[in-house]
Amino acid sequence: MTTTRWRRLLITGAAGRLGSHLRSDLRDLAEHVRATDLRALPPATEGEEVVQADLSDMAAVHALLEGVDAVVHLGAVMPQAPWEAVLQANIIGSFNVFEAARQAGAKRIVFASSHHAIGMYDRSQPLDSGAPPRPGNLYGLSKAFGENLARMYHDKHGIEVACLRIGSCFEQPTDERMLSTWLSHADMVQLCRRCLVAPAVGYSVVYGVSANSRSWWSNDKVDFLGFAPQDSADAYAQDIAHAGVPASAPLSARAAHLQGGRFTDLIP
Repeated sequence: MTTTRWRRLLITGAAGRLGSHLRSDLRDLAEHVRATDLRALPPATEGEEVVQADLSDMAAVHALLEGVDAVVHLGAVMPQAPWEAVLQANIIGSFNVFEAARQAGAKRIVFASSHHAIGMYDRSQPLDSGAPPRPGNLYGLSKAFGENLARMYHDKHGIEVACLRIGSCFEQPTDERMLSTWLSHADMVQLCRRCLVAPAVGYSVVYGVSANSRSWWSNDKVDFLGFAPQDSADAYAQDIAHAGVPASAPLSARAAHLQGGRFTDLIP
């Protein structure tokens, strides 16, 4: 049984697709969990509190970080969002979280980056955690900013940060590209737990991907985390091939060869 690791854990984006899973699955790692989102949240359970807040509001974020020693920062808008929304939520919001964490004396942040931060790499190029960002859209650009923000706060202030370049986290893969990028919900939970219970994470970049044989990404450099994905997109490959599943949107000739796929066709 896992021993409680943290006094107070803050989860941002707790009403989202990932946050709603993690809110309950990380509960045993902290004496108290504070869940927040811009949207309304389900009621708090024992040992929890819920706070509806806007991460672009620094005063609100300072209040969120009061007494917090660890953060799972998921709060963000999605890849198709316009620039102003990306700026407010993903860039200003992330800065506010890191700065408020510093002032509150928080020790560790698990930052939800994204594979969109590396979307412009060719699919033929395998990547490890040392690969620098090459974002393929504004959302990916904001996640690359977040990774550099994390680097600065680690180097200057000693906050430990694990940046998770999350792949396609859905119940199951639904197209050919996801045979490379899929991350199961169970493996996502395991990854976050490992980043919270590891004795130290320093500054780490970790790929959020299941044990897919077609994966373009390697976590060999961060094997000290003990992340051992149990699921694989390979189990769905035959069904996807037989179904002839098309891409969910037409691809440009360039996008068909890029790890970010159709999301690299977003303008600008």
